[in-house]
Amino acid sequence: MSGPGRRRELTAAVAGSAVAGALALSAAGQRWAGVTVERRSPLPPVVGTLSGGDAAPLVTAAGLVLLAAAVALLAVRGVGRVVIGLLTALAGGALLWSGVRVLAGGVSEAAAGLPGAGGSSVTSVVVDLSPAWPVVAVVAGVLGVAVGLLAALRGRGWPGMGRRYERTPAVAPARTDEDRAQEAWKALDRGEDPTDPPSAGSRSDV
Repeated sequence: MSGPGRRRELTAAVAGSAVAGALALSAAGQRWAGVTVERRSPLPPVVGTLSGGDAAPLVTAAGLVLLAAAVALLAVRGVGRVVIGLLTALAGGALLWSGVRVLAGGVSEAAAGLPGAGGSSVTSVVVDLSPAWPVVAVVAGVLGVAVGLLAALRGRGWPGMGRRYERTPAVAPARTDEDRAQEAWKALDRGEDPTDPPSAGSRSDV
């Protein structure tokens, strides 16, 4: 693949990792489920809310990893990108698993952690799931896995962050007739004859 094509792949991977991380952290702070725990009389029911971080603690950690990976993909090259790609894919897999687990009803353990929601007095637990945010986590997970695999398989050939900013060697400007005339006058001022051929150690004009 050509240089511009590789740069586009790098840009897509960095953007994809950043977007996946931002989606994960955004989802982690939202309401994923409302929980109502009924208890034996005379104890009142326990009503609580579970955020993404409560229902699936890995969501926050995976989001942070994905954001860090977006920066790391720019900073490293070669084998380092393969390692970052694998970590990104793992973080995406964790997000994907967390979202699917909650959508499949795996909120019971988190609900049991609510104050007053445990013990023998509990008669029933009702979970009102808000599926939109777990689905966002699943989407972020799929994106993270895709970006990670892309970086692991193709990242070695991507350009480094500083390559486009490398300075090119300075090219000396071409000498004009005016420049040569000024040099001749300066030579006369020094008592030299500008028509004499240059000595063996001097630089000849091209």
